[in-house]
Amino acid sequence: MKYSEKEYPLQKESYQIIGICMEVHRILGKGLLEIVYKDAIEYEFKKKEIPYEREKKYEVEYKGIILPHYFFADFVVFGKIILEVKAQKGIVDEHYNWVINYLGISKCPLGLIVNFGENSLITKRVIL
Repeated sequence: MKYSEKEYPLQKESYQIIGICMEVHRILGKGLLEIVYKDAIEYEFKKKEIPYEREKKYEVEYKGIILPHYFFADFVVFGKIILEVKAQKGIVDEHYNWVINYLGISKCPLGLIVNFGENSLITKRVIL
């Protein structure tokens, strides 16, 4: 079943990213630190020649000024998708709030939260 691109943007790209994350989870399992999963994901992006930026820095504007602190997206993939990597029990409201804020600041249309901390990979799509 194909969903509309307006309702579910960047389907092809998000399926590629989720597929990579599923492979990483299948091989590494749960219980490792987030950084290990990020390293494996980065390896797969390079291998598959998927354009990405890791720990991309975004400035935060407030009332016409740039604040002295930044936020860093785990990955920005295809220049349009924020990928937030977690390795803990469950995805909580705070994770959604972070990604919504990241989307607003970055102007990316789609965020993906992936959690490696469970027996099966948990994925959530966040659309601004």
